[in-house]
Amino acid sequence: MQGKVEICGVSTGSLKTLKNEEMMELLKKAQAGDIGARQALVEGNLRLVLSVIQRFLGRGENPDDLFQVGCIGLLKAIKNFDLSQNVRFSTYGVPMIAGEIRRYLRDYSAIRVSRSVRDTAYRVLQCKETMLSETNREPTLEEIARELDLTLEEVSGAMDAISTPVSLYEPVYSDGGDPLTVMDQVCDTRNTDEQWIERIALRDAIARLGEREQRILALRFYDGKTQMEVAKSIGISQAQVSRLEKNALGAIRKHISS
Repeated sequence: MQGKVEICGVSTGSLKTLKNEEMMELLKKAQAGDIGARQALVEGNLRLVLSVIQRFLGRGENPDDLFQVGCIGLLKAIKNFDLSQNVRFSTYGVPMIAGEIRRYLRDYSAIRVSRSVRDTAYRVLQCKETMLSETNREPTLEEIARELDLTLEEVSGAMDAISTPVSLYEPVYSDGGDPLTVMDQVCDTRNTDEQWIERIALRDAIARLGEREQRILALRFYDGKTQMEVAKSIGISQAQVSRLEKNALGAIRKHISS
């Protein structure tokens, strides 16, 4: 985020940036119960919260909601930061903020999944964050599965279960004209609007036929009988079946094309 940012009524354009020494001193006071120090820490790290929530934008969630959840993660980081460790606060704060947002997205997902699957997904996310901080690279699903003693299917299934749903009308490509949507890539070519309309027209055309013509067509094209078998079933000649079938098909074509 560049320049002035307005979110949840907060302008980050003039927020003070805390030096590491100031941060440590404020953390000591905040953990000792100093409300003013905690407020200063929150205001001094709002840019950190904004940088984290950028990873989660574009999923249909309200940015203000994500910002508020991120601030909860920040407060937890301020409370639980170990001052005895020789690490910068941001190194500890970023995973805490991201974890809080992921929990929010998991628990309030539009698609409800079982508690056990959500717990597995949470373990996977925690393991992923830990391995990322230790190796400075994105771990593979196979590595996470080995670390947690899970199968690859369990890890992959848990992550898929908490993935944010994508709208069928979400644009995926545009060259200046009509955008290409997810619907265009996954649409059912067998059940299009055109075929649906044609089936209605066909059903209406068949309903206009006489009872005998309908029975002949059903025996011929539904049961797969020959004209001779149909003739024996109905009690007429094969020539009559052929003539009635031809007339019925002609009437259907005329009705559909009219």
